[in-house]
Amino acid sequence: MSRVLITGGAGFLGGHVAVALAARDDVEAVIAGDVRAPRHPVAGVVYGECDVTRASTLEPLLRRHAIDVVVHLAAIVNPGRDHEREYRVDVDGSRHVLEACVAAGVRRIFVSSSGAAYGYHADNPEWLRESDPVRGNDEFAYAKHKRLVEEMLAEYRGAHPNLEQVVFRIGTILGPSVQNQITALWDGRRILAVRGADSPFVFVWVDDVAAAMARAATDGPAGIYNVAGDGRVTVVEIAARLGKPVVRVPASVLGFALRVGRALRLTPYGPEQVRFLRYRPVLDNTALKRDFGYTPALTSREAFEAYLAAHPGVARR
Repeated sequence: MSRVLITGGAGFLGGHVAVALAARDDVEAVIAGDVRAPRHPVAGVVYGECDVTRASTLEPLLRRHAIDVVVHLAAIVNPGRDHEREYRVDVDGSRHVLEACVAAGVRRIFVSSSGAAYGYHADNPEWLRESDPVRGNDEFAYAKHKRLVEEMLAEYRGAHPNLEQVVFRIGTILGPSVQNQITALWDGRRILAVRGADSPFVFVWVDDVAAAMARAATDGPAGIYNVAGDGRVTVVEIAARLGKPVVRVPASVLGFALRVGRALRLTPYGPEQVRFLRYRPVLDNTALKRDFGYTPALTSREAFEAYLAAHPGVARR
């Protein structure tokens, strides 16, 4: 019987994970901690304040609830202009959680990483596997932070082997209420593409992510796993499904436009976004299925279709 703390438990993903954990017979208690109250509380889940940037509060929280498993989801997913705050939450916050877990004798920590940890690089393999290097991108804060956190986790695996780790490098999560910088690409009249790039995406439906995380917090094996639905969907296939034309822009032109747009405060994104669009990390999910023992119910294409069904105004046909 596990007693689980979810950091970021009031967020979009935290809510789905709380539901999945609360439904399991081998989970005695689910504590959802966050800096805000949940919009839709889950029956049977205990909610409380948890700010991962306040290191001194974490160990007492773990001891008070006799937590033996931590699901660490607290992070800033959509980048903005305050990179110092993002670093405090993403990197310093993860360090504080790890320190508290060791001090309180937690036996397992699950950490939500991202395919972005591999980085957006021209020489990425066609399909990325867990053995491929985690390089991030210094110019892209989210990818850099994920790399730094994974380096920290590697250090802890060596120094604190009694703290089991499960790390998910997750593809693009889609769900009924998802709105982020990727789904925003589909909302206009045209689909933007970098000339000469297929820009393939791997998608995973939120219920699949939550179910896999619930297994990671209970009876799943430790380790690092890519999490994505089978297959991939290119930007051309996305545009065709949406019934919208593709506008192909040279990388140099798009980079210049983004640089000017950010200087004028018209957009928080800069020229680094070209790499984000051009060199998408495509995740091989073989280890998730073979070694971790979870096969996503929806493929990448099916997850995209489920998103369109939940957002009928996005596609023209």
